[in-house]
Amino acid sequence: MSNYYVTTSIPYVNGDPHIGFGMELVVADVLARYARQQGITTLFSTGTDEHGTKVAEKAEELQLSPEKYADKVSKVFVDLLPTLNISNDRFIRTTDPAHEKRAQIIWAALKDNIYKGTYTGWYDVRQEEFVPANQVDKTRTDPKHPQAYQKLEEENYFFRLSSFSGAIEEAITSGALQIVPQSRKNEILSLLGSGLEDISISRPKSKLSWGVPVPGDSNQVMYVWFEALMNYITVLGYPEHQDFKDYWPANTHVIGKDILRFHAAIWPGMLMALSIPLPKALYVHGFINVEGKKMSKSLGNVISPTEIVQKYNADVFRYFFLRHIPSYDDGDFTWERIEMAYNSELADQLGNALSRTAAMIVKYQEGLIGDIPSAEHDIAQFRESMAIFRFDRALDEIWEQVKGLNQYIDETKPWEIAKNKDKNQEDAEHLREVLAYMAGCLLEIAELLEPFMPDTAAKIENVFSKGYIQSLDGPLFPKAEAKNANA
Repeated sequence: MSNYYVTTSIPYVNGDPHIGFGMELVVADVLARYARQQGITTLFSTGTDEHGTKVAEKAEELQLSPEKYADKVSKVFVDLLPTLNISNDRFIRTTDPAHEKRAQIIWAALKDNIYKGTYTGWYDVRQEEFVPANQVDKTRTDPKHPQAYQKLEEENYFFRLSSFSGAIEEAITSGALQIVPQSRKNEILSLLGSGLEDISISRPKSKLSWGVPVPGDSNQVMYVWFEALMNYITVLGYPEHQDFKDYWPANTHVIGKDILRFHAAIWPGMLMALSIPLPKALYVHGFINVEGKKMSKSLGNVISPTEIVQKYNADVFRYFFLRHIPSYDDGDFTWERIEMAYNSELADQLGNALSRTAAMIVKYQEGLIGDIPSAEHDIAQFRESMAIFRFDRALDEIWEQVKGLNQYIDETKPWEIAKNKDKNQEDAEHLREVLAYMAGCLLEIAELLEPFMPDTAAKIENVFSKGYIQSLDGPLFPKAEAKNANA
């Protein structure tokens, strides 16, 4: 079985991580855990993007050197990983000397597709993006706009992206580079339909010193996006390391919809110029609003993943954002919605099924389970949902089993069967079979949940794993009351 390689995007360190990137980390983690569960050798990489104008300006604002500022904020992203129970194998920083060295090797390998020219146009500092003429937001050309573009006229290096426009379009159309969901595929094909322009890939060092030097030209540094995209192969030790040979092409890049063009147009062009295979898939998630509004510092509604984990736990965060945020669209977070999901689905449905099953085995069989049969539910729909990155539907499938188990308990009424178990051997045997089947259902649910809610899955398995009930310290999900922003 071939290896599996999954990555997140690497966010800028000009601010702390929010729930949108927290969700992205969890998505990639689910894919990595799911692959490992199937016995596939897996590598999962994430990291931070630490060069560019935004980082330099933020560091200056805080009266720190860019290096010290990057160290400080990168640590916040590193610390988030155990908070969300992320099982990454690598964490790359674009200030790592190995990345910078390999970025320069890549630049040299691309030299036949690089030329020097003059860039005249707009630059979006917020996105660290040279803005193509047909994508200019005219309101932001006004210097008084709070997110005004910078007007640039400077000598830069350019990459011949236009040379690869047709080949990139063919790769996406044919499915060689799969883009999910279809709406994002249509979006990038629309852009490719009008052809790609060559792109500026450097900045004068006199205007931006915080970047990777261009090989052979001490007056230029690499454009942050061009250099940052390289992380997906520099983290594997491109070009000579065995990891690159073992894990490239990537199976899945997990990215947000705002950086689709970089990953579905610029990155494939760079790879084609290097004669390297394209990644197999881009999974493009949407945005998360808060109470129907876009997250912004000015509105004061930016939520940190840590806030949610502190009020609940990592598994609750993982569950809510993968089931209640649409996998193929934008979604909305409110404290009321997560509390409702916690109480009605996790506590009342899953937690209740576990506590009822364990309590009846203890009460009627002195905690002994006996042989646990395989529940053998049809999980074809679950597997299909995972294959197409429909995490919301995959969890819906699991919850059908959770609800089905509760219905089975209510209809079978083990407590009624137990009334005659001491007098009737058939009833005693039937009760053992019913309770063992209930335990088997919960073990199957735990196995399906493991990539999504690893701690919860481990707790469920531990209750039944030794053939007798091992009690939990309290309910699986204690009922939550008033777990809101003011709690």
